Amino acid sequence: LRLYSLLWWCLLPFALARLLWRSRREAGYRLHLAERFAFFTAKPSSPLIWLHAVSVGETRAAEPLLRALLVEYPDHHLLLTHMTPTGRATGKALFGAEPRVTQAYLPYDTLSLTARFIRHFRPRIGILMETEVWPALLANCKAANVPVALVNARLSERSLRRGQRFAGLLGNAARTFSLIAAQSQADANRLFAMGARQVQVTGNLKFDVEVPAAMQIGRAHV
Repeated sequence: LRLYSLLWWCLLPFALARLLWRSRREAGYRLHLAERFAFFTAKPSSPLIWLHAVSVGETRAAEPLLRALLVEYPDHHLLLTHMTPTGRATGKALFGAEPRVTQAYLPYDTLSLTARFIRHFRPRIGILMETEVWPALLANCKAANVPVALVNARLSERSLRRGQRFAGLLGNAARTFSLIAAQSQADANRLFAMGARQVQVTGNLKFDVEVPAAMQIGRAHV
């Protein structure tokens, strides 16, 4: 895991250069750069539920779950993180008028940056959308006793074959999840093959309007 984190640090100059290059066409890539290195200003004072949706598709898929969480936990704040400007813009369009939703970029997956992210926001629970398995982030969540769920989870045969090349790293990360809610039984079977545990089939969140029963986890944590 430390070698993985070190590799990320070696790649960060190239990641930053890529952001600046892409910003020539999409100015949003120049905004909030500090957040990608775990420097944040917003810090909600109320208990916080964190949901990560990489880009547009994941953010739209998460909308029913987010709205259900706002109703289910009226005394909690929601942190919605992204990796792309389009995802962030979609989140703002959907929840910009909601004072209990804060948006930010998820920092790069190094041990130190993700640890600073967890220390800053102190989420009661983390929810990752679809295919997000970040080893350093999950290791720091485990160390901080933050339960994490992977929801609307999917895994193709191709991704499984690639992931099995790094079974030690990704398998350990997959076993960190307190719950994985898979889109289909085929996805669940492939996630089991990757090393995941606590996998349930809940369908596609795009068609849900309430929090799935399997997501009623860790009420003591939330």
